[in-house]
Amino acid sequence: MEISALTRSVVRRNHAVICPDGYVNSVVPGWTNCRVNVIINEQMGARLGQTLITAEETGVVAGDTETAQIFFYVISGRCTAKADTQAQVLTAGQFVYIPAGHAYRLEQFEEGTQIVTFHKIYEPLKGHPQPTVIFGDAANIAGPAFLGDPALRLQVLLPEDLSFDMAVNIFTYDAGGHLPFVETHIMEHGLLYLQGQGVYMLDQEWYPVKKGDAIWMAPYCQQWFTAMGKEPAVYIYYKNVNRFPTTI
Repeated sequence: MEISALTRSVVRRNHAVICPDGYVNSVVPGWTNCRVNVIINEQMGARLGQTLITAEETGVVAGDTETAQIFFYVISGRCTAKADTQAQVLTAGQFVYIPAGHAYRLEQFEEGTQIVTFHKIYEPLKGHPQPTVIFGDAANIAGPAFLGDPALRLQVLLPEDLSFDMAVNIFTYDAGGHLPFVETHIMEHGLLYLQGQGVYMLDQEWYPVKKGDAIWMAPYCQQWFTAMGKEPAVYIYYKNVNRFPTTI
């Protein structure tokens, strides 16, 4: 019999590692016939939301974004996504970005389809239009070497222009690949491991991580990662970008 009090999950002042063994289901109005796990939320001190959806065949994920933009990324399975008058079938590795103030509806799921979402209150920028709905496919997005290291490859899923105040990227590390320095920065992160395993350093604490684990990093939480094992480590992550760093 397993000891139910054992977990790798931790929640600290400026970071968290959330493992699937601790997920608790939530009810989200408009999201029906699906299991929703709220992994990152402002209740823990974050300024973003991150959820994991596991849908039944009859599932519906629908609503209006109002002030918060949402990014849906299909981890596995298949569904139909509708945003305003646009509709597209999404399969693993494909995504849709819904700007603030737009209606969305995901339905016609393959049983067990999994989707990770990132949510952020949109901050308009004078002189720049609000983003529009974007459908995309990670398979069609280049992954150039990160800082010249071919063992690290970064795919940028959303356009890099000032209309966007959030970014969603996919980071791939070959076995043995690692960040070239300990990062200390103003940007906040929420991420989910899609493949592989490794060791993450967060605020001078060391954590083994693997596929299915999620991590929250507050601004200025020191961070470093190395991939371990016999396959690449891959994670998808959010960060806030392109806005003045203080309200003063």
